[in-house]
Amino acid sequence: MRKVLILLVWGVTMALGGVASAQNNPVVVELYTSQGCSSCPPADEMLHDLAGRDGVIALALHVDYWDYIGWADSFADPAYTARQQRYGAAAGHRTIYTPQFIIGGLDHVVGAKAMDVADAIRANAARPSGVTLQISRSGNRLQISGAATQRAAMVVQVVRYTPQESVDIHRGENAGERITYANIVNDWRAVGEWDGRAPLDMQANVAGNAPIVVIVQERGPGRILAAAQLR
Repeated sequence: MRKVLILLVWGVTMALGGVASAQNNPVVVELYTSQGCSSCPPADEMLHDLAGRDGVIALALHVDYWDYIGWADSFADPAYTARQQRYGAAAGHRTIYTPQFIIGGLDHVVGAKAMDVADAIRANAARPSGVTLQISRSGNRLQISGAATQRAAMVVQVVRYTPQESVDIHRGENAGERITYANIVNDWRAVGEWDGRAPLDMQANVAGNAPIVVIVQERGPGRILAAAQLR
């Protein structure tokens, strides 16, 4: 298993070698995963590698629908299962599964396919959105500002995550494994809507030292038009 993980990480590293840094418009990569899914560790390792890359905001959303097979995922939240279901419905898919990468809110990749993930990241990085986003923090107040060259129904979301945590799994398909997870989402909330007619000028309450990500996304959920983070 370790050799497979190393090869997958090498594959995504090589595939992204030519991707330019895109700090002003990072690509959001969502991984839907579960501690109880035996095919998820390679994807979890890929996300760990992506979490350290410029131009990418990598987020792990742990779902709860595998909890019944013997191991309840300690990071799982039914809200993330519901988000994945909405993506599936928007794409016309009848089922959801793990592991699944969703890149930029549009591109769906089944499993740990390094080249497919890298290709989708490159395509999203090269696709202009017409939306700019800036965020800053003062104490417990988060300032969110932006501008758009288009009018659309957009949702402004604030995401918090834990950068890294290791878990000893005692039961289920991954029993006996110690897996280190990266960028584990523990809060994802919509804080407002925006139609792009006027500049975005919004504040949100935040607390604690966890990294902050702000995502502007077409309603649906649809395409992610802009994202920014404070670590």
